[in-house]
Amino acid sequence: MFGFLSSDIGIDLGTANTLVHVSGRGIVINEPSVVAVERRTNKVLAIGSEAKRMLGRTPGEIIAVRPMKDGVIADFQMVESLLTRLIQIAQKYPLFFLRPRIVVGVPSGITEVEKRAVLESAQKAGAREVYLVAEPMAAAIGMGIPVEDPSGNMIIDIGGGTSEIAVIALYGIVCDASVRVGGDEMDEAIINYLKKNYNLLVGEGTAEKIKMQIGSAYPLDHELEMEVRGRDLMAGIPHTLKITSAEIREALAEPVNAIVEAVKRALEQTPPELSADILEKGIVMTGGGSQLRGLDELLRQETNLPVNVIDDPLVCVCKGTARILEDMDKYYKVLMEASR
Repeated sequence: MFGFLSSDIGIDLGTANTLVHVSGRGIVINEPSVVAVERRTNKVLAIGSEAKRMLGRTPGEIIAVRPMKDGVIADFQMVESLLTRLIQIAQKYPLFFLRPRIVVGVPSGITEVEKRAVLESAQKAGAREVYLVAEPMAAAIGMGIPVEDPSGNMIIDIGGGTSEIAVIALYGIVCDASVRVGGDEMDEAIINYLKKNYNLLVGEGTAEKIKMQIGSAYPLDHELEMEVRGRDLMAGIPHTLKITSAEIREALAEPVNAIVEAVKRALEQTPPELSADILEKGIVMTGGGSQLRGLDELLRQETNLPVNVIDDPLVCVCKGTARILEDMDKYYKVLMEASR
């Protein structure tokens, strides 16, 4: 009789963003994975967008942190605080005796220790039961791909901290490759490029803005440019310069090539019958990093395979966790061993 007061929750616990889906209500939270705390008391002051605006701007007594790094927990206590706050916001009626079941999307290459950290964080945050699912599998389910079929599907999920390539068939990941390279490493590459070539120091937020506005992985028909503001390392004063998309493409070459090589490794491991399926269907790209201009074209050139970017790549993993919760009997086989 009280079932309506407790809703199951699907979480995409990402390095850059955390998305939360509540059964019957859809995706209710899509926030940056950032927590701002008071240094002395460890009291959480803000999470998500509000906390992200504090990055690099806080006074000494406040610290803004990103508790996820490379797709895994870097700060256990902060992740627990983040999850607790998000679950409280997500639940309309937060009653302790009606705690939710939670499915969390995690990288496929996660270690047993890292699995345990996610499980314990979610449990301490108020979950009744916690299940883990590999992000490429969750993304495939979220896209509506029939993962139960014997026919192979290749998914590339490029997140903030990791890029995962998986070939999926019969409810399982047949072969995969994972590199701890994603949107964050691209931002870092832009910061290092500007520092090395122009003695200009910019923050993470500026680097992300550059990547989104003029970043590319493949030559553009019309190259772009933008003004960048930062600190001149030689003079120690604010400075503005104009940068082109060709230069940023050069800056991004190393992380982009790491992703391309991981795709090639996964293809080399793929059984011949599944390779034929991939040749017919092509590769599907998802995750925020898949939106980098020209990345799909570069992969087409490098693999000679069709490459498709879905319309809303940021929400696939979260949608997948929701579909698993809707039909646990059907998708029980896709859940990771440590969470059962």
